[in-house]
Amino acid sequence: MSIDVGSKLQGKVTGITNFGAFIELPEGKTGLVHISEVADNYVKDINEHLTVGDEVTVKVINVEQDGKIGLSIKKAKETPNQSRRKPNTSQPKGSRERTENFEAKMNRFLKDSEDRLASLRKHTESKRGGRGARKG
Repeated sequence: MSIDVGSKLQGKVTGITNFGAFIELPEGKTGLVHISEVADNYVKDINEHLTVGDEVTVKVINVEQDGKIGLSIKKAKETPNQSRRKPNTSQPKGSRERTENFEAKMNRFLKDSEDRLASLRKHTESKRGGRGARKG
């Protein structure tokens, strides 16, 4: 089986770096899935999506003359019509859960932030001698 741009292949994760994952392909070749090609959403830590030994389906997105093979996991999941369809404006069930989770995290962050600011102001004012301390 030749490795051509556009072909979908099964591979095994052999290594993970902060910029992507190395995938062992058929015929003993190795390709790289850049961190931006792992999932449709932003990936901060690739270890949350992949681990060494995982079997993955990848799509070959480029083969350079020096033999480097660029791969994509997110493009391997796309169906041919999926990229041309209009985005679905209704929220799927999982999306609602993520939104609620995000909102809860944001509320917790804002509360913690306000508490820290209040503590910082109190500490700073006590060093200056309280409100209305000398200016200048």
